[in-house]
Amino acid sequence: MASLWSGYLTFGLISMPVRLFSGARGERVSFHMLHREDNSRVRQQLMCVDENKPIDRSETVKGYEYRKGEYVVIEPAEIKKIEPRTAKAMEILEFVKAEEVDPIYFESSYYLQPEEAGRKPYALLQKSLEHSGYYGIAKLTMHNREYTVILRPYDGGIMLHTMYYQDEIREVEGFGKIEVEPKAAEVKVANQLIEALAADWDPTKYHDTFQENVKKLIKAHLEGKEVPEVEKPKKVARVTDLMAALKESLAQSGGPGKKPPQRATAAGRARKKVRKAA
Repeated sequence: MASLWSGYLTFGLISMPVRLFSGARGERVSFHMLHREDNSRVRQQLMCVDENKPIDRSETVKGYEYRKGEYVVIEPAEIKKIEPRTAKAMEILEFVKAEEVDPIYFESSYYLQPEEAGRKPYALLQKSLEHSGYYGIAKLTMHNREYTVILRPYDGGIMLHTMYYQDEIREVEGFGKIEVEPKAAEVKVANQLIEALAADWDPTKYHDTFQENVKKLIKAHLEGKEVPEVEKPKKVARVTDLMAALKESLAQSGGPGKKPPQRATAAGRARKKVRKAA
């Protein structure tokens, strides 16, 4: 896998060469746009609005619209001149308690890997983060943008998360202001329902069923078969008696401490073996 960024991570007077690799990427079935008449590929063209003619991408420049229809043209070389010093160096600015960082600020995830010359200081930083309960906050320039990033220990290494800035966090008016106090008995039964549905965290058992159905649809087309329509959930009736609905839900789950049967996953079976060995 090719790295997305390489440079130096500085930690006080310690500097280590590192690389960034993508930590996660969404997988989707992709489609091409076709002409319905003959199934041939279609393509989009860049058009000059004033001359009403197609142009090549090499003929384009970046422009900022400072007034309606008027632009300041910015050349790539000019952008290069003002790149911040974090373009090749990532400096840890401070450390914050892990529990104080709300996940809403996490944007994208990356693996931070040391080069050979940086393995020892990298290991030192990783262990220090792990034992202290702190996350590192650093600055990084990548893809023509400066990011504030979060460094956290993960699975023996360090994960880097680009961070949303405060002015990028959206607020919803009235969010969290429910002003309704549930009854103690309702809370008790709700907690029992949570316990009945509780399970070990195992991300391998979660799947994108829509994408799986799209693949089945494509396969069916290739084989000349029909795909049965997925049964849609019935319209849920409005709950008028909350306690009655909680008790019915608890009964359907098997009751307190009785989880519904789940299909064992490879990860789950591996954990059971480890427990038995211990």
